[in-house]
Amino acid sequence: MSKVPILQPNQSYTFRNYFEMAFEPEDILAEFGYSLKRSSLNLQKSGAELDRLGNLKSRIEESLPYISLTSEAARRELLIAPILLDVVHYTHAQLRIEYPLNVTEQLKGSLDYYLHADHKLLVIEAKNADLARGFTQLAVELIAIDAWTDSQEPNLQGAVSTGDIWQFGLLNREDKQITQDLNLYRVPADIEDLLRILVEILGGWRR
Repeated sequence: MSKVPILQPNQSYTFRNYFEMAFEPEDILAEFGYSLKRSSLNLQKSGAELDRLGNLKSRIEESLPYISLTSEAARRELLIAPILLDVVHYTHAQLRIEYPLNVTEQLKGSLDYYLHADHKLLVIEAKNADLARGFTQLAVELIAIDAWTDSQEPNLQGAVSTGDIWQFGLLNREDKQITQDLNLYRVPADIEDLLRILVEILGGWRR
């Protein structure tokens, strides 16, 4: 007996719809012909001099006692955006915010943050601070980029963030497999490791 498909052929879906689905992420990704693996990615860290690190960490530590992270705007503007702006400083990456992408009726919407330098990086904010469902949305957006980009890179990388917690994902284009990193990076505790990983992924820094 064949499995009933999750996606209806005549229906339109946005990236946000996948966040809202109650299905297991493996089943959602299988609709597009991709598999899901959970493993430590052991991501490389840049050895660049991070001349703004101390200032960034102190600003975040100073503000955290006074802000509520229940607001998506607070998480994005006070935690995620400052980190990505510093990544832009180090890598000279182009940063696109709310970048519209329309690949098919089942793969469309806006990418929260899309950075590209030598390599590319997708970052999304986990709605309702739900990291698990946020990762499902990240995975679907990586699948959309895989279909859309003319890049020859073998892997596509992304991260989902609640603001104070970050998790990475990697899409292997040949194997059509998405790996969900078992490691989580906390802000501000792990901010140096996080920044060094983000800078390394983009493949460049200020000289």
